[in-house]
Amino acid sequence: MSAATPAGQLPAHLPVLLAEAVAALAIKPEGIYVDATFGRGGHSRAILDALNPAGRLIALDRDPTAVAAGSLIDDPRFTLIHAAFSRLDEVLTAQGVAQVDGILLDVGVSSPQLDDPSRGMSFRFDAPLDMRMDTTQGETAADFLARAEQREIEEVIRDYGEERFAHALAKALVAARGEQRISSTGQLAALVAAVVRTREPGQHPATRTFQALRIHVNRELEELSLTLPQAFLRLRPTGRLAVISFHSLEDRIVKRFLRDAARPPEPPKGLPVRAADLPAPTMRLVGKPIRAGAAEVSANPRARSAVLRVAEKV
Repeated sequence: MSAATPAGQLPAHLPVLLAEAVAALAIKPEGIYVDATFGRGGHSRAILDALNPAGRLIALDRDPTAVAAGSLIDDPRFTLIHAAFSRLDEVLTAQGVAQVDGILLDVGVSSPQLDDPSRGMSFRFDAPLDMRMDTTQGETAADFLARAEQREIEEVIRDYGEERFAHALAKALVAARGEQRISSTGQLAALVAAVVRTREPGQHPATRTFQALRIHVNRELEELSLTLPQAFLRLRPTGRLAVISFHSLEDRIVKRFLRDAARPPEPPKGLPVRAADLPAPTMRLVGKPIRAGAAEVSANPRARSAVLRVAEKV
């Protein structure tokens, strides 16, 4: 980043596992790196600080507000693209980049998105029920609840929210929309609270339902599943992939992908093949999963559920 645009000019935001994620990338000063989830630029700025003038950072974000915030970074080494990270391969091709030295994914919703009432992602504010990360396209949560069948609503709440009251909730939501469109976060939170009468201490009854709808509207798990193979193919040998996830559904996808890539292929059953003759794994796991320490969780409670997994291409 140039001296003319100090990092402090960006909106205040606490990136999770900042030092750990940047260290995990094992940055080469002249390397090419991708921050596939720019957010408010915390990780990107730290990566730029580790690069020399020959280095390059390409960042992506599907949120137009995040892209607007990134315009404050005036640095010839830095390129920010408005795109979902599932378009990683397309973006790198357009940038004339074949392979990179490291890729960072900070998966899920960002604090600025949760804290902006207009985004409709939180039950803390009564606002339009939108929930889209990219507000320029796609179906809102209100649109989904207006047109989906009861069975689809139930599946979304059960599978993405792991909500045991999914059937009763879907039934209640379909009945309610027959009287009035569910168009605000306040409406939805009240409807859920009337059905889910018990919840873990300190957790709002609507927590799981809001999470489920947000994940569905943004295709978050599908996006992640599409991106991981692209990231692997675009890494140079010894390139690092670092992924921060925030809930079990995301982390399960990351864990399985990295675990499978770090294992030698299974030979056909019954075929006598020595272990030494099997093809080598395509990636190796780097260290154990990393979680935020007590000091970071105290300063930023949303870091509590974060898990960082790292792998290196063989």
